[in-house]
Order: sequence, then C-alpha cells, then structure tokens
Amino acid sequence: MLFQDYFQFFTFWDAVESGLYFIIVGYYFLIFAYFLLMRFRTSKKYYWLFFSLLFLFLAAGRVFFIIYYFFAPELEGTISNVALVELLMIQYRFATFCTWMGIASLMGVFGILIFPPLTENTFDDSTADFKMKVKKILKNQKVRIMLRITLIAIPIIVAVLALSLPDSLLMDPDFIGKYGVDPGLVLIFEYPVGRAVFNFILLPLFVAIIPFLFIYLAVKTFGVLRRSYALNAIGFFIYFLGRILQGLFDSMNLPHIEAIMPPLLILLSLLIIVIANNYEQLR
Repeated sequence: MLFQDYFQFFTFWDAVESGLYFIIVGYYFLIFAYFLLMRFRTSKKYYWLFFSLLFLFLAAGRVFFIIYYFFAPELEGTISNVALVELLMIQYRFATFCTWMGIASLMGVFGILIFPPLTENTFDDSTADFKMKVKKILKNQKVRIMLRITLIAIPIIVAVLALSLPDSLLMDPDFIGKYGVDPGLVLIFEYPVGRAVFNFILLPLFVAIIPFLFIYLAVKTFGVLRRSYALNAIGFFIYFLGRILQGLFDSMNLPHIEAIMPPLLILLSLLIIVIANNYEQLR
C-alpha cells in the first residue's frame, strides 16, 4: 500500500532492487576514488588510471539505468507519451554510452597487460621465423602504443554510436504497445538490431576475454601476483554472471530473484576485485 500511495508501478521488489543498486553505485565511487587517489596518484601507472575510470563510468551508467528502469516510468500520465519516451531513450543512450566508456577503460587495462613495457627479456628469439617476425613488429614501441589506442578507440566509437543511432535501432519494442509510439523499429528475432549488436555481439566479444586473460596471467606468474590475478579473474567472472542473470531473470518474470541475486553477486564481485588489487597489503 505504501508504494501504491506514492508510485504507479514501483513495487516492493523494485525498492529492494533499486536500493541494492544505489549501494553498488556508492561502492563504484569509493573504488574509483581509491584507485585514482591511492594507487594512480602514488604510482603514476596508467593501469590504475584506467582501472579507476572503469568504476567511475560504471557508476554513471548504473545511475542512468536506475532512472530508466525505476523512476522515469513513474512520469506516465504527467507528461505526454512522446516526451516520456524521449526521456527514457535519453537515459538509455547515456547509460549505454557510459557502459561502453567503461569498457574502453577496461580495454586500457587489457592493453597494458598484453603489451607491457618492453624489457630485454620480453621476447625469446629461439622461435620459428613467423613468430620472430611478429615479435619483431611488437618490439616497436610505437606499434604497441597504436595497438593499445586501437583497443580503447573501438569501444569509444561504439559509445558514440549509442548516442547517435536512431530510435528505430535501440528502442524497447514494449514501448509501442505501452506508450503508442512507433519509430518504425528494425528488429531481429523481435529485438532491436542496435541493441542486439551491442549486447549480444560486441559486448561479449570485448568483456569475455578479461577473466580468461587474468587466468592466463595467474598461470604464468607465481606468488602474490598469481593470487592477485586469480582473484581478479574470479571477481570479473562473478560480475559478468550477475549482469547476465539480471537480464535472464527479467525475461523469466522472477522479480524477487531478479531484485536480490544479481545485485548481491555484483557486490560480491566488487569485494573480490578490491581484495585482488590489494592482496599484497592484506596477505
């Protein structure tokens, strides 16, 4: 009754879910500040700068998604449906933009891990001719920098596209029946083409490799570094699992599970990631 008195659609489980995501946003900002001020400021290593920016963009994106899913729909009846849909699409575009800027930051971390600073023993010359040619190319510092820039630039381009593509490629099909607004959606398997490409092709392509990279690094290293890389892999695996389950439970119409399990998994993943990057101090 309390929610029905003040909200049209906001339920108890919506309050639980949004509250947990507000907590997650708070942790995002704390982690951003820690990695920026305590790690990057003291070490001047771009690894920590990219790592901090990742959580800043994730925080901003989650705020826009909270407005998109929980609060903007409550304006129905107070403004025109056209204006409401425009507001919803603005929130979705900015949320997607911030998400992909976060992925760009993650690609910055990825680029530094796979193209570390050159040392005399970085390469072993006792290899086949083809491998030697490839490694000779990678010995060029300018080439390594260009590869890092390319890894970062691609998600930034996707982020800009999220702001500029027409509504016909991004809008939720449910808006047509709910708000009576039809921009002439372009669908694939009853899903907007733009969202399908972003969520089911590009997103897995960029993020799936991160946990496996940390596993590879954990296998190749030893001691504190191995434990740190292994915990990072576990943390990112759990984080992506939480994001996947969020969409899965939404499609299965399980509001109570959707409200609790994915946010708690994300919170657990953040705790593990923080521990992983402070392992040498906590061991």
